[in-house]
Amino acid sequence: MPETRFKRIMLKVGGESLIGDREYGIDPQAALTVAQQIKAVHESGVDVAVVIGGGNIFRGVAGSKNGIDRATADYMGMLATVMNALALQDALEKVGVETRVQSALEMPAVAERFIRRKAIRHMEKGRVVILAAGTGVPYVTTDTGASLHALELHCDVLMKATKVDGIYDKDPMKHQDAKRFKTLSFKDAISLPGVEVMDTAALAMSSDNHMPVMVFELFEKDNLIKAVNGEDIGTYVSNDVETTFA
Repeated sequence: MPETRFKRIMLKVGGESLIGDREYGIDPQAALTVAQQIKAVHESGVDVAVVIGGGNIFRGVAGSKNGIDRATADYMGMLATVMNALALQDALEKVGVETRVQSALEMPAVAERFIRRKAIRHMEKGRVVILAAGTGVPYVTTDTGASLHALELHCDVLMKATKVDGIYDKDPMKHQDAKRFKTLSFKDAISLPGVEVMDTAALAMSSDNHMPVMVFELFEKDNLIKAVNGEDIGTYVSNDVETTFA
């Protein structure tokens, strides 16, 4: 088996990855597509932890803008991530990958409580660990939760799977002349106008603790295993690189 670039990864997947052709909710076939990509990485011998968002069901920030108390809206968003975690667990186990869901909120009927050492032990035993409900507190995004958990679980990299093939100097959906970064320093990721990759808290936490971030397109076939194997895809964010365009 070829040597992989990373031995343990934290994969941040947006809830939108489970929508498929629907306008909202969960498409089981889309969940299976994500599961197959995770399976390929898992079978290469890499430890995998996953943080999944809830935007396909309910997004806390959007709820608060529509009049719901922000803390209440964020808790509702956390519940959405638990639903997505269970859907992804079902898909992973359908393709033969043993999986555990851990939640930052107490939900013993459907998920284990998040315990750092237990999550590490699950990965050491060859299980994929899906971490739901963010950090368990409001006013914090799942990006920040992914950064925090990546550090807690001694991951080598935080890999953020998105709908675009990396980080651009401006929104590529709106600007045809947008340029993709090949590498990006954390300093520039935080300070450059137009760069939208993760919230500032998540980037600052990753930078302060030297946790590199990779941003790539999940829906391009085999992109996840290519990224783990060190192929040049997406954008690599680190304290140890200079900002360069692809």
